[in-house]
Amino acid sequence: MTEGWTDQQLPTWQSDAVGDDRDVERPFSQRPGDGAVGRADLQRDQTVRKWGPVTPSATQIGRAESPDADLSENVRRLHEERHSAMAGHSARMHRLDKLRIAHALCNDLSLTPWQRDRVVGIMSDLDLTAFGSQRAIPKVALVVIRHVVDREREHYLGLHDQEWISGLSPDRLNDLYDQFRSITDEEEFSALVAKHGLDVTSLNRLRRTLRDQLDEQDLETAVYGRNPYRDPNLPSLDARRADEAHEK
Repeated sequence: MTEGWTDQQLPTWQSDAVGDDRDVERPFSQRPGDGAVGRADLQRDQTVRKWGPVTPSATQIGRAESPDADLSENVRRLHEERHSAMAGHSARMHRLDKLRIAHALCNDLSLTPWQRDRVVGIMSDLDLTAFGSQRAIPKVALVVIRHVVDREREHYLGLHDQEWISGLSPDRLNDLYDQFRSITDEEEFSALVAKHGLDVTSLNRLRRTLRDQLDEQDLETAVYGRNPYRDPNLPSLDARRADEAHEK
């Protein structure tokens, strides 16, 4: 097909591209600054791209079109949570924050699964308004952790039974209190308390408030993920899993 063609007559797609003679003759330079952008090109590029692309719609979502304009009724209902899709959104998010923060603090303090479920169960339904200026979720969660852990340790030693304690001798009573170790004596808990601006005095005051709220809201026996009205005669989930593993 190409017989009779000379190099000068070959199409460009069948022959090597002919470069500029100036590019061929120009020596390759490795001096500093030779590969940098020229000052004029750099200034032109900075001037053109100084403000970037203009996208008004990206900054006006959910806002009025102008300072004198007003929001549409649909957007206003969304902002005020009067829309059917947003009903109770803030309350749900607040409850999720309480669960998340309480669970994280329990993990930091290496609580047992039962203690963690007790703390999260109390925090999930606890009304924080009674704590006043100290109603921040981490602060109240630390108070609940202190109450749950210390209460469990008091039950272990029998210090919760006032009638039994009243019949003990002073030496026996002192021995029991020497064995009791509050979570406030642990370094990890003390570090978290100091981090969130609390001390032993404020913990004791907030614990008294917590006890009142637990009695008013009936949360003393609250446990997250456990049904207090479950029939004890029914087999537990762990028992069913053990039976299934045994059958395999």
